[in-house]
Amino acid sequence: MHLFEPENNIKEVEESVKVLKDASKTRKVAAEKVLSALSVIEKAKIDPSGFLETLVGNESPGRTWMLIFTAEINDSTRMRLAVDLVLEEYNDLCLEVVGQEFSHEGVNSEHTSYDQYEQEEEKYEEVDVDYMDENDTSVEPMFDYHGFDEGYNIDSLEDIGMIEFWNIRDEDVCHFHFSDVDIAFEFYNRYARTRGFSARKNRSRKSRAGALKLKNFVCHREGFRLQNNYGIGNLKRKPTHETRCGCSAMMEIRVDAPSGRWFISYFSDEHNHPLLDPRLTGLLPGHRFMSEADIGHMVNMKKGGISVGQIYRALANQAGGYEYLSFTQRDMYNKIAKQRRQLPGDAYAALKYLEDQATNDPSLYFNHHMDADGTLRNLFWCDGLSRADYSLFGDVLAFDATYKRNKYMCPLVVFSGVNHHNQTIIFAAALICDEEKDTYRWLLQQLKVAMNGKAPVSVITDGDLSMKFAIEKEFPNAHHRLCAWHLIRNAISNIGKPQFTSMFKKCMLGDYEIDVFHQKWFKMVERFGVENKNWVLDMYKKRHSWATAHIRGKFFAGFRTTSRCEGLNSIIAKYVNSRYNLVEFIQHFNRCVDHMRWKEVQADLASVNGRPSLQTYFQQLERSAVNVYTLSIFHMFQPILVRAASMKVINMRQTGSYVIYSVDLDRMSNEMWCVFCCDNEMEFNCSCMRMESLGIPCEHIVCVLVHEDIEELPRSLVLPRWTKTAKVSFQNARGLHWDSLMLSQYGCLMDWFRQLANFACRDNERFIFTREMAMNLLKQFKEEDAAQKELVNDADIVRDGV
Repeated sequence: MHLFEPENNIKEVEESVKVLKDASKTRKVAAEKVLSALSVIEKAKIDPSGFLETLVGNESPGRTWMLIFTAEINDSTRMRLAVDLVLEEYNDLCLEVVGQEFSHEGVNSEHTSYDQYEQEEEKYEEVDVDYMDENDTSVEPMFDYHGFDEGYNIDSLEDIGMIEFWNIRDEDVCHFHFSDVDIAFEFYNRYARTRGFSARKNRSRKSRAGALKLKNFVCHREGFRLQNNYGIGNLKRKPTHETRCGCSAMMEIRVDAPSGRWFISYFSDEHNHPLLDPRLTGLLPGHRFMSEADIGHMVNMKKGGISVGQIYRALANQAGGYEYLSFTQRDMYNKIAKQRRQLPGDAYAALKYLEDQATNDPSLYFNHHMDADGTLRNLFWCDGLSRADYSLFGDVLAFDATYKRNKYMCPLVVFSGVNHHNQTIIFAAALICDEEKDTYRWLLQQLKVAMNGKAPVSVITDGDLSMKFAIEKEFPNAHHRLCAWHLIRNAISNIGKPQFTSMFKKCMLGDYEIDVFHQKWFKMVERFGVENKNWVLDMYKKRHSWATAHIRGKFFAGFRTTSRCEGLNSIIAKYVNSRYNLVEFIQHFNRCVDHMRWKEVQADLASVNGRPSLQTYFQQLERSAVNVYTLSIFHMFQPILVRAASMKVINMRQTGSYVIYSVDLDRMSNEMWCVFCCDNEMEFNCSCMRMESLGIPCEHIVCVLVHEDIEELPRSLVLPRWTKTAKVSFQNARGLHWDSLMLSQYGCLMDWFRQLANFACRDNERFIFTREMAMNLLKQFKEEDAAQKELVNDADIVRDGV
């Protein structure tokens, strides 16, 4: 199949080539002529896709033509880029088109060899429409290459850092030569900053083999903006400020084939616009950048929950002022957005993040569930410390799924408990797609696997029926209690009367006998006339799951107060929000867990650093409690000692191996409790059953201890989970987190270097000495890191067996 149909179309293409040769002067005129030439080619009925595939495939000119044929006319940026590239590549393309067509026709195919093409190409390949003479179609390089002066070789950023650009004359610039294009551009951009402008990369030329042979760097105000559609009043967005003014300042570099060095073949520092003051030059986009150190510092501070604005102000303070930062706050936002876009996929990135965490924490456990099309539905995770905590404090498990502060608004399920300081701790977490029975069963199955099959004694939930079903299936022997905080919220939303809510709370938390509870319940219902309310009827049916009178004797570690779930809710809300993707959500949730663990460390210190003051007459018994209990638990036990002082044993009788003590309040009440004591085992039980429910002796048992002159708490009354030594076997010698350590060290060095820079810049000799010292250290550290990385890579190579 021929590219062109009739022969006269070839002539039209040749005429369009001539138009391109004559296109000079300004880019605006050239662009108009290029567009006109393109219309001629389109009239020749050339198939664009066939044209690309036949001529250039995936080479740069092919991409140029694709831009031309697909760009919207009002997209000035894409059209201008295409026009610039067409001006560079079009001559060679058209010569090849014509040559291939003659070959297809079979006319003089032997004479249209590539040697002939190369001869024709040499006439046009050095043409640069930016600075060519009006009547000349070929411009020779401004500077001839006669060899390289070793005193001007630039091979690295360190070499550029040693140059005093403010002392360089224009004629000196052309003596420099470079190891690659990027180094050359950095050189020109550093030069531009000292002169009051910024550089940008412009056009390039490649050899027939595809190797880069020429590159232009221009002033940031070079060229003109195409005015297509900018005058229309119904634009959705206001046009950006126009900065292009056709500035002709430029540096052109070419490669020396034998040596591979790049030398400056053309240089012009003539601008048609005012140059900027040095304090403004750094604000140009071409001079704004964030180094790897800046990015790392920003990421570490962001992990700590610090906002971008606060980070920017902190970095400016470390640098000595905003003018010493090489980036703006908007650049930080753009960098964060770019990092998010570079994630390979939210679900995949989350799994990869957990895999990376597992390399540092071998005990970390996570699992996920995907549907048939590969969509992530459920994700469960818990780290090694959480698993260790569960082995100690997993007798009580709170199971809540009311948090939905993430990008996908999917429920966050938090498995929490109580540690030896009576603090809320997190055992595990999960993100789920729905709240169905099968989903909750899958979660509890993962929890059992992660916790080596250990089932909790008691479980607290928010009352969800699917949760209740899953608990009955996976933990059939666990006591199920409804969370008091959620019940009070439901009472407010369903009844809406503050006095009812107050009485309901007393019925729920009051330590009544069962018959007393029923009396108070029906009195409350009758008073507010809610006998027929569905919610009230449903709550009465579920009273065995929430009323203290009915769950007495079942251990819940004090998990009945409204503050626990509410407190966890508010803590999590401080660390996560709906903008976060999965990786960010997990990272910030883990920060929340770290914060809670830090609170535990502080409580550990408070428990061992000093002693609380004794406030009762039973000082030996009180001192015994101080020695074994953590400070928080002792503060719960101390009021019990005070109440025990107002009680007395009014009767005791022997029944087999047990002694039964009757305890009553002194002159205040007719209520009586029975304390059972086994003499042989020193075991105590009370009819109030608070020891079984809370794990701390009640005032009735303490009264018996005082009556029997027992000055030390019996071992049977000390629950190990409430003691100072509860976690001795799992003490982890954790120091500072690596990110925190790096952050503190970075701040320390910044403070010292800022002081050093303050003194060094006052004297030129000091400045040169400090600069060379810093460059040498930087080079040394980079080489050491590169060598270490190479060793690690070699160690990771898996070799074939013998």
